[in-house]
Amino acid sequence: MDPVLLAAAVPVVKDRGRAAGGPVLDLGCGVGTAMFCYGARVAHADLVGLERDPAMAAIASRNAAANGMDGRCRVLTGDLLSPPTELPCGTFAQAMANPPYHLIGTDASPHAGRDTANREGEARLSDWIDCLLAALAPKGGLTLIHRADRLSEILALLHGRAGDIRILPLWPRAGVPAKRVIVHARKGVRGMDCLLPGLFLHGTGEERYTMEARAVLRDGASLLPDDRLGGA
Repeated sequence: MDPVLLAAAVPVVKDRGRAAGGPVLDLGCGVGTAMFCYGARVAHADLVGLERDPAMAAIASRNAAANGMDGRCRVLTGDLLSPPTELPCGTFAQAMANPPYHLIGTDASPHAGRDTANREGEARLSDWIDCLLAALAPKGGLTLIHRADRLSEILALLHGRAGDIRILPLWPRAGVPAKRVIVHARKGVRGMDCLLPGLFLHGTGEERYTMEARAVLRDGASLLPDDRLGGA
């Protein structure tokens, strides 16, 4: 669910008032879920994924072909701590990431692959944000999804480096505290920060998802239908 929600919160870049495709970076792209969701919503977007695990990167490349996006999608294999030279840093209009949520030393998942994906290794949250900002062109947009209880850490890492910050809470259901947040910021700009209305994911009773969540998860709707977050 998280990569789909992440992609839905990445704005369409504006070029002289008209929608433009990209380029858009998916950092730590895994099998490519977020960038393909974005590519399906934003026709002709140029997509680049960076993935450390060669096996996952290979699957992402096959998925690009299977989804008819191989002509506008490149999957690079490399570590964000030492990005490959093919990664054109300082050029992306938008960059997104779904970084690992859990700190070293917290309870591990019994599924080894899931634990690797969800637990910070050598690359900490600060390194993810450093890499996202380095990849962006001036005024480019950074979007990430993370645990709500690490929001203060994210804001501290963005302070003085990115502004016009928008925070979108993701509530499991009404009356329950948000467990996830989506944060968007623009590199090197100033502006008023804003707490957006947010999204309730699950309904009550037999309703698994709310109507708004279904529109995003099943129909490819944007979380920002009026493109409030802007672009480069």
